[in-house]
Amino acid sequence: MALIFEQLFDAESSTYTYLVGDDEAKVAALIDPVAEQVERDLARVAAHGLRLVHTIETHVHADHVTSGATLTDRTGSMPVVHRHSPVVCEAVRLGQGDQLRVGALVLDVLETPGHTPESLSLVLSANGGARVFTGDALLIGTCGRTDFQGGDPGALWDSIQTRLFTLPEATAVYPGHDYQGRTSSTIGVEKRTNTRLAGKSRDQFIAIMQGLGLPPPKKIDVALPANLGCGRQPQAH
Repeated sequence: MALIFEQLFDAESSTYTYLVGDDEAKVAALIDPVAEQVERDLARVAAHGLRLVHTIETHVHADHVTSGATLTDRTGSMPVVHRHSPVVCEAVRLGQGDQLRVGALVLDVLETPGHTPESLSLVLSANGGARVFTGDALLIGTCGRTDFQGGDPGALWDSIQTRLFTLPEATAVYPGHDYQGRTSSTIGVEKRTNTRLAGKSRDQFIAIMQGLGLPPPKKIDVALPANLGCGRQPQAH
């Protein structure tokens, strides 16, 4: 089995989308696809001669609209979400300890709530190395916010410490966003240097997260309703 892996970037929302595929089975999945990048993503899948079988949502996003529903219409791909996700579209629902197979690739599912209650991370071991796709739970040098959409800083601390920081230190971290052009990190580096986590207690982390005072995401009023339909805007009545 030959792994195909690409990291793609949407500059407007600073969102990373990941293409993972099995070159022998000729199938692929997209993790956190963005609506404005449908044509780019389909072109990348086609360039490798792959068939898109899944779009994986690490959580219900507030800063961009997913292209999951559009890709379902275009390719027949099936969305994959947390087992308790509030989305109303048809989807594969997975939880802690489940596995998602894409050809011979195996993605191990970790529930990592805190940024949102339905946040997932996915571990891919292939070609002698391991990658974890952390969504907005763990970012490079920082972490996702917890001040809206059911966020819980204590839950996020617990998720990172018990589900992510217990992975091997060499595991590559591929986040849902980066705002400084960084592409990846490792579990070991984040344990030692993450500005919100390294050397902090759980109570200190909660205090940091409760004091951020960030403005709401620019697209939240459009993104949340659409993403509950896997990218379909709700119909006006």
